[in-house]
Amino acid sequence: MSLFGELPEEHADRAPSAKGPPPPLAERMRPRTLAEFLGQETIVGKGRSLRLAIEQGKAGSLLLWGPPGVGKTTLALLIARQAALHFEPFSAVLAGVAQVREAVAEAKARRQRDGRGTLLFVDEIHRFNKAQQDAFLPHVERGDLVLVGATTENPSFAVNGALLSRCRVVPLQPLPPAAVAQLVRAALVDRERGLGVRELTIEAAAVDRVVALAGGDARRALGCIEACAATCVDRDVITPPMVVEAFQHRALLHDKAGDQHFDLLSALHKSLRNSDVQAAVYWLARALEAGADPVQAARRLVAMAAEDVGLADPMALQVAVASLQAAQFLGLPEARLPLAEAVVYLAAAPKSNAVYRAIDAAMALARDGTQHPVPLHLRNAATGLARDLGHGTGYVHAHDTEAGVARMPCLPPELQAARFFVPGDRGFERKVAERMAENDRLRRGDG
Repeated sequence: MSLFGELPEEHADRAPSAKGPPPPLAERMRPRTLAEFLGQETIVGKGRSLRLAIEQGKAGSLLLWGPPGVGKTTLALLIARQAALHFEPFSAVLAGVAQVREAVAEAKARRQRDGRGTLLFVDEIHRFNKAQQDAFLPHVERGDLVLVGATTENPSFAVNGALLSRCRVVPLQPLPPAAVAQLVRAALVDRERGLGVRELTIEAAAVDRVVALAGGDARRALGCIEACAATCVDRDVITPPMVVEAFQHRALLHDKAGDQHFDLLSALHKSLRNSDVQAAVYWLARALEAGADPVQAARRLVAMAAEDVGLADPMALQVAVASLQAAQFLGLPEARLPLAEAVVYLAAAPKSNAVYRAIDAAMALARDGTQHPVPLHLRNAATGLARDLGHGTGYVHAHDTEAGVARMPCLPPELQAARFFVPGDRGFERKVAERMAENDRLRRGDG
């Protein structure tokens, strides 16, 4: 296993060979030391606690959390190498509890045979269910092996609490632009592992395009450079158009059930709430380009319209619902237009969460407060017995009054002073506040 893909441990340092096709450039350029490990200085930079632990061979069991191509597998390899541990790659996609037990048995046998410990690297550990994750617990506790799991999902949700408590969570970030640019240039000049023998050069603008399109993924950046090199038959310069061509089929980060998906929807919702039209359109585009379900995006717009716009603009909910219906009816690519229209409208609309706060406050009181009986005059008087018990007595039909509002309270006496919905002064809610004040006056019989 490596930062850039799977590779058996005995071939971890394999270089290009005339006897067969060389490994991919990304594999050949995999960092061999912590000094070559770029872009994660806040985690393993000089003087950091994890780096010191790795250098002393005492890193322990870890959960490496981050997007693809940021160094999860490579860091596990470096930890194993520094501690002189056997590196055993393990895929949660292909293995089950039986394979876990087999790997643990082999680790125990290895320790008894030659005294060498084992680092069991579990790729995509979040794909294990609770029982499979629990299978590691006793062996981690006894020190039979060092467990390093890699996940692109938030461990708080994807890994059970018992395993979380026994492993240190290490969040890895997408490589910063400077690190990606440094990696690209290093690959072009490295004559042993990279493309140095080709003596290629790359335009500065092309480097910038690689950095922008790679999205902090080292594997993606080096794959692009290798593809560009393959097209450099009659020239020795990599240009921006060549980079764009190499990236034309790139897949954007997205997981319909994972963090990337919900992070994009979260960014869209929060940009709408903050009335940032440009940002909201961008996050919608990012989600759609990455393969998000347009109907699910539209549902988020409906929820946002009710939660964050409310009665400041009653049309907002109608626009959002219309975009949902359009997405269901049209599908992509046509649905992008009504979705974008709704996003622009919602972002530009005045905002109020007064309705949100009102219903939550009322539900909290209904759930946790005293269960007040319905006042007699508001009860259903459908039978003679109900009428004999006083149901409906004192009820005044609002339409029978001159103003259309009866002088009659509708809350239990104990809640007469309760105020759940408190309108703001934005948009249409100003008019709602005026109407509420007038209706309150009429119910009291003032004036």
